[in-house]
Amino acid sequence: MMGKTINKFSSPRIKKQQGMSFIEVLIALVILVTGILGAVAMQITAKQGSFDAMQRSLASSLVQDIIARMRAQTPSIDPGLTLSEYVKNDYAKGDGVYKGDASVVNMIDNDRYEWELALMGGNVTTNDGTSVGGLVGGRGCITLSMDEDGNTIENAYTVVVSWQAKSKTTDSAVINCGVSGAKRRQVVVQTFIYNI
Repeated sequence: MMGKTINKFSSPRIKKQQGMSFIEVLIALVILVTGILGAVAMQITAKQGSFDAMQRSLASSLVQDIIARMRAQTPSIDPGLTLSEYVKNDYAKGDGVYKGDASVVNMIDNDRYEWELALMGGNVTTNDGTSVGGLVGGRGCITLSMDEDGNTIENAYTVVVSWQAKSKTTDSAVINCGVSGAKRRQVVVQTFIYNI
């Protein structure tokens, strides 16, 4: 017995599918949106990491700047000079302009003023005077270095630049400089400046 041949005209139940169904379109959209959201999240993380790296680079540069300024003012220039003038927590805000007839101590005050200005971003401003450079919550501290027993190490200084990052971590501050908290970051450099 011969079987019946099935073709497209033989059964009304068999229909040719044309186009895509609505559920297929929805699944494709969900996959596309998930991919786009993943790319956006990755871009946000990269921007945050880039900003934190820029802040750390600026902090390192500012530490090296003040160390270079301190080395330029060695006591060989002025026998009565002591670099402990840099070790102050109060920054007298002058006009920030060095005058040629100023004493070495005034030059140190000017160095400290310009350093503090750079920490706050005052050296990069918009047309209306708003600071746009500098560190977020930046603070600089210069201290005399101490040994394990708490004795001052001769000619040794610790320079710390502290700032506030965007993300939280454990506050592992070595020296109490800047606002404490989980967002605090620090660059700490110990240096020796010898009398020549």
